[in-house]
Amino acid sequence: MSWWPVLALCAGAYGFKVLGLAIGGRLDSGAAERWHLEILVVPILAALIAVQSFSTGHRLVLDARAAALLVAAFLVWRRAPFVVVALAAAATAAVLRLLA
Repeated sequence: MSWWPVLALCAGAYGFKVLGLAIGGRLDSGAAERWHLEILVVPILAALIAVQSFSTGHRLVLDARAAALLVAAFLVWRRAPFVVVALAAAATAAVLRLLA
């Protein structure tokens, strides 16, 4: 693995952050633009969760991660604290992997 692409991505991310801080206050985005950006966050995060939970390489799988995701979703729905959600999901995945 070459470290140059990783370092370039880090520098780019830092550059975008600095650029946002430098010109962010100058741009006066209206409520409509902010609403469009806020509504895009949910599907992007859902897609990331789905890809990380149900895929291995180029295959779709159902394993302990899916059960852990269901436990976490239920606890979030019940408004459990984040630490409880994370520990319960991790414990679910660990127990299912131990049994399988």
